[in-house]
Formats: sequence, structure tokens, C-alpha cells
Amino acid sequence: MNKVIPSFTVKNLLVDASCYLVPMYQRNYAWGEAEINQLIQDVLDYQQKNHNITSKQTYYIGNLVVYERKDGSFEVIDGQQRFTTLTLLAICLRRMALKDNHTIDMAWYQEPNLDFESRKKSTNTFKSLVQGIEIKQLKSEDYNLDVIKGYELIEKGLTALGDRLSDFCDYLFEHVQIVRVSVPQDTDLNHYFEVMNNRGEQLEKHEVVKARLMSVLNDIEDKTTREQSIQLLTKVWDATANMERYVQYGFTPDERHQIFGKDDWGQFTPSNFAELVETIQIEAKEGEASSSATPRSLQDILENPPQSAVVEETTLTPERFNSVINFSNFLLHVLRISIQQDVPLDDKRLLEQFEKHIIKADQAIAAVQAFVFALLKCKYLFDQFIIKREFTQGEDKWSLKRLHYYNSKSQSYINTFDKEREDGFEGDNRRILMLLGALHVSTPTLVYKHWLNGALYCLYNMEEIRPHAYLKKLEHLARQFVFGRFLSPDGAEYYDLIYKGATFAPLAIDKPEVLQLLQYGKIENNLVFNYLDYLLWCEGMSSNNTEDVVKQFEFSFRSSVEHFYPQHPLDGHQQLESQHLHLFGNLCLISHSKNSKLSNVQPAAKRDHFKAAIANKNIDSLKLYEMIKLLNSAADWDIPQIEQHGEEMLKLLEKDSKQ
Repeated sequence: MNKVIPSFTVKNLLVDASCYLVPMYQRNYAWGEAEINQLIQDVLDYQQKNHNITSKQTYYIGNLVVYERKDGSFEVIDGQQRFTTLTLLAICLRRMALKDNHTIDMAWYQEPNLDFESRKKSTNTFKSLVQGIEIKQLKSEDYNLDVIKGYELIEKGLTALGDRLSDFCDYLFEHVQIVRVSVPQDTDLNHYFEVMNNRGEQLEKHEVVKARLMSVLNDIEDKTTREQSIQLLTKVWDATANMERYVQYGFTPDERHQIFGKDDWGQFTPSNFAELVETIQIEAKEGEASSSATPRSLQDILENPPQSAVVEETTLTPERFNSVINFSNFLLHVLRISIQQDVPLDDKRLLEQFEKHIIKADQAIAAVQAFVFALLKCKYLFDQFIIKREFTQGEDKWSLKRLHYYNSKSQSYINTFDKEREDGFEGDNRRILMLLGALHVSTPTLVYKHWLNGALYCLYNMEEIRPHAYLKKLEHLARQFVFGRFLSPDGAEYYDLIYKGATFAPLAIDKPEVLQLLQYGKIENNLVFNYLDYLLWCEGMSSNNTEDVVKQFEFSFRSSVEHFYPQHPLDGHQQLESQHLHLFGNLCLISHSKNSKLSNVQPAAKRDHFKAAIANKNIDSLKLYEMIKLLNSAADWDIPQIEQHGEEMLKLLEKDSKQ
């Protein structure tokens, strides 16, 4: 008789009387901002989806694989990162409820049922967090700093929910479930881990989407048209699925000349699906056409997908680029652009959205064909005009490059614009790269990259992509996000900003409700800081004597909002009142590791810490650089300097919002 596999609500798991133990062979806690924000966002999405439904749908958050020891405790084999995060989340909410007198009821949660084998630091960290010890006192070698970092990121993510926090908690603890899978007692754990580490990839969701699109095309009555359409879908899908490889390399050299411009490879010549078929001259092969006369089942397509006719001829290049998004999420961007409807940009809903908008559309065949064309065009635009992380000649940096054909034996990557300024710090290519960098690092997760959707939508509808016009559209998009959403008391929805051209008013820096959105804990998105850094960079580059630290500034993933004058100064130093401490003039973005080291030291000590980096023409934030320069000139950093710097930054934002 089969044993029932139990599932727990998150609340029931966290209060389960069993002891769960993370064994020594498991790696340390390693979740960062991307994974933590993704978990919170996933739960929030499902909570909002079920907001007005009496009988709420259960959201399964994954599996917890355990091995029951002889003493009755459960050894956590798989799922410990998620379990640790859920435990930290409960601890964080408990501390918030006790400290801030929250309406959230956390009285049911007293202590973790998760422990760590032979890891005293991790165990002590959990105990100290439960006891309510201040975070600043835990930032030492006696505690697990990775766990502390995770806690701070969770606290930041929960605080950002604002009024939505109560509903979020109710859904998380009562309606989110996790399945606990126990391996048999006689399991050879060494063999089990070997199998786990070498198991094949499961069939990915985008592969299922591909098969379902093929099943639609299989309904085309004309044999030749059916075979051409299926072959083209296969060819385009295979060419676009590798986000690290430029799309041209998914086709034969002859096809590249036809699709992407003869002796160029940097153009896109077809304007619709029919022209694409003609461009690469797909012909139905006699044997294949006859084999497709009978429509194939979805299972048959999944098990025996048509092979691309160009596999043997496809030229591959070493993968030197790292994409800002994966293929599953990219498909949703293409879907949204091709149908111009508010499609959720989250691949958890990939199958659902393709079923709704393409597979079950009234004219499904035409919808699939239109999507195939849009997919190829969007991937071409993505490769040519969206930044990537480039690894070459021992360096790792942002790049904005296109593939260029010289002759049959020579092709290379050159700047998309300003090719004569290869790898320089000036020109349109650099400015576009900088703005794209500011947008990307502000949204590090793979889902909900609205900036990418906006940029691709602009590119898709431009008849001719010229650098100055593209830059202006990107700047307008950034202003829409900053001034029309993040710094507007009535922030517009992303879809309305991108597709409906929702406007924004100039930044009203004299209105308390606007200034409130610029205070610590109220800033919705780090783009407010990063776009300001972009403006400071542009201003610095327009100077006759551009400083090298400004010229060589590059956006990086800095997620911590730092108080230049510390929130909790070391003993003997004055503590500022919150109305001055949390002002925009006292805030800047730095990396989380630096925040942990510098959070409690005085501004002068922080300045001294950054001296070496500045001498090496490097700085975390140009806003921080302005603060350091003001500190140097005033020989102090107190309320007057905070107010002066804040006023200067707000005026710069206000001026830009009026363009």
C-alpha cells in the first residue's frame, strides 16, 4: 500500500513539533536578493490573484525532501534554502510585530524547528534573531553573516509591501503549501546524492509551449504550408532559445545573408511571417510532407520533435555573453509585444498565458505564425540593442554590441553604435549602455523586467533605429518609471506607461507627499538612485574637465540603501533625529557587503574607506561621490550638509522631469 506524501501549509510546517536538521554535507545558506525577492513576489502574485476569491487556490511552493533519523528528527536533504528562508521570514515578522506593534498576529510562532548540525554560528544566529538582539550587534565573526544578510533582505522586501503585508502574511501562512517527501529508511544516501547531482533536466515549460504551438500548426490543411510552418517554427525556436548566443548563429551562412542583410548580418529584412518563409525559402521535403499528412498528437510532438534542417550547418561561436534574462521569461515579453495586451511577465504563468492568448485564440494558426515572426524579430533586436555582460580578454563588463560580417572568413562583434569609438567612454553607444545598465541593475530578478519590455516595444515599432532616437525613447521610458510611478503619489501601472503612453507631471519637490516618497523605507525601486546616478554621469561627461572616476563609472548590483550619517552611530557620537536621518540627502546605494562593514561608522571614516577605490577611478555610486566631495569641502557631514546635498539632487531630478 502506498504511503501518503504529506503536504503542509507554511504555518503548519514552521510549528511542526518535529526537529528538522541541516546536516554538515549541505552547503551554507546562499540565497541572495534575487532568490528572496522571487519567493516574496511569487507568493504576492498568487495572493493578489486570489484576493477576491472566497475559496482561495493553494499555491505549492515546492518539495522538502527529508530522511528520518532513528531519533525521529528529519535530516533535510533537498529544500533547505527555501526552508531556511521561510524560517527567517517568520522570525522577521515576529520581530516586526513585537517591535512596531503590528496588527500581524505572530503569537503562534515561538522558536524555529530548524537546526544546524555542527554549525554553531548558524544556530547562534537563529537564536539571537529570535531573542530580538539588534542586527548591528550580530555583524561579527561569531555569527553567520550570510544568514544575517538574508534576514536583512527579507526585512527590506517585507517592509516594501506596505499596506499589502497583512494580506500577504495571511495567504503565505494559510494557503501556501510545501510537500514533505521522506526517502525510504534503507536509502543509500551517498547513491541518492549521486543520482540527484547527475539527474537529467526535466522537460522545461518553454519546450511544452513549443510542442503546443506545433500542434496548432499541425491543423493546417495544406500539406506544403503545414510543413513549411512547422519547419520555420522549429528553426526560429532553435535559433532564439539560446539567450547567450546571437540569433544569426542559429541559421546557415546563406540564411543569415537573406534574413539579416547580405554581407552585413546587422539588419532585419522580413516584415511578416509570409515574407520570412520566402526569405529563407523553406521547402517541404517529400518524405516529411507525407509523414505529416496525419496530424500528430501532442505527446508524439514532445517525444519526437521535428529537427531543424540547419543543425549540421549551424556555425557556433564561443559563448562570451551573459544575457539579462532567460528564454522562458523572454517568451512572455515577445507575447506581450506581439498581442499588445497586459501579459504578466512571470514565467510561472507561461503555459497559462500562451493557452489563453495564442493556442486557444479564435484564429490560432495565424496567431502562432505571427508569434513566430515576432519571436525572431525580438531576439534580433535584443541581441543588437540590449546590453549583455561580456567576458573577453580577462575582463567582465557591460557591452552593447552587434554582429558584423566582413567576409566569409571574418565576422566579429562591434559596438552597435559608434563603431569608431570601440570600447570608449563617450558617444551614443556608451550613453545608451549606461542607461540600460541603470535600468537593469534596478530590477535584478528575471521576472517583471518592465524596462526590458518597454525597450523592446520601442525598438519593435521603430522603422529605423538611430542612436539618438533610441536614446531619447529610453530616457523617456526611465522618466515614466521614476516620475510617473515611483515618485508619484498616484503611481501609474507599468503597462499604461509603456503601451498607453501614460504621462507624468514634473517632480513637485515642494509637496510633502512627494518628499515622503524619497525618504528611507519609502523609495519603491532603486531606479530612483540609479537614474539619478545616470543624470550625474551625463552632467559630468558634459564638463570640459571630466573626472576619471565619473568617466569610468559603471552600474553594478548595489542593493543596500546606506545612511551616510549612520542610523546607529558608534558610542560617543550624536544620533540624528529621524526627520533628518532618513532624508534623501543622507541616502545612497552601496553594495550589501560594504553596508555591513560601514553601516555604523561616521561619514569621515566611510570617506576614508572609499579613498583607495576613488584613487583607482572606481566608486559605488556617483551620488555617494558627490556626498564625499561635499564632506571634504565642508569638513563636516551634519544636518546642513544633508539638506544642501538633498536640495541639489532634488533640483537635478526636478529639472530632468520637465524635459
